[in-house]
Amino acid sequence: MGLDLPSEDGIPLETNWHRIQMNLLIDSVHHLWHDRQDYFVGGNMFIHFSAQQARNLDYRGPDFFVVKNTDGISNRDSWIVWEERGRYPDVIVELASQSTIATYLGLKKRLYEQTFRTPEYFCYDALARELFGWKLDNGSYVRLRPDARGRLRSRELGVRLGIWEGRFQRIPEIWLRFYTNDGQLVLTPNEAEARRAEAAEVELDRLRSLLAAHGITDVQK
Repeated sequence: MGLDLPSEDGIPLETNWHRIQMNLLIDSVHHLWHDRQDYFVGGNMFIHFSAQQARNLDYRGPDFFVVKNTDGISNRDSWIVWEERGRYPDVIVELASQSTIATYLGLKKRLYEQTFRTPEYFCYDALARELFGWKLDNGSYVRLRPDARGRLRSRELGVRLGIWEGRFQRIPEIWLRFYTNDGQLVLTPNEAEARRAEAAEVELDRLRSLLAAHGITDVQK
């Protein structure tokens, strides 16, 4: 198209929580699909889908999105739809604040429904601790209903989205996270490694205790 397509606008994320939350979702997908290379996950990244939009910059991009069945290895500064075989995101998550919630539930929801045709759209209201979700059904968004635990199912990702209260990157907070369909928390790579190390240490302690019970105490730690 011969356009100068920006990849950033110099506008920072609203809060430190937004940055960490966005990275938490991205890292979780990378761990969930660690054995796959056929997906792309982006955060706070421009999506260019038309010449008019690219010139006007009246839309920048979602907080988090996933595109499946695509080249996940290539480095991208932005997602340019006409260079990606016309592909739009399969899943979008927006992290709303008091100043953006109306736009995310109105203008952006219509954009994702009518232009992007994104199969699943989720919007998390961080202030109200409320999660909204829709799936595309016959060309229109249908509201997703939470399960007994208050989580919303994503068929596109094969997981559920729900609230988790705990410490992430040393910050105690309420976070939006992914869960497996049997209720297990989807970990980030760092969390998974920490759990493996902890489990290995527990096993070593068990073996030391077993050896000590047989009178063998000269065991290196």
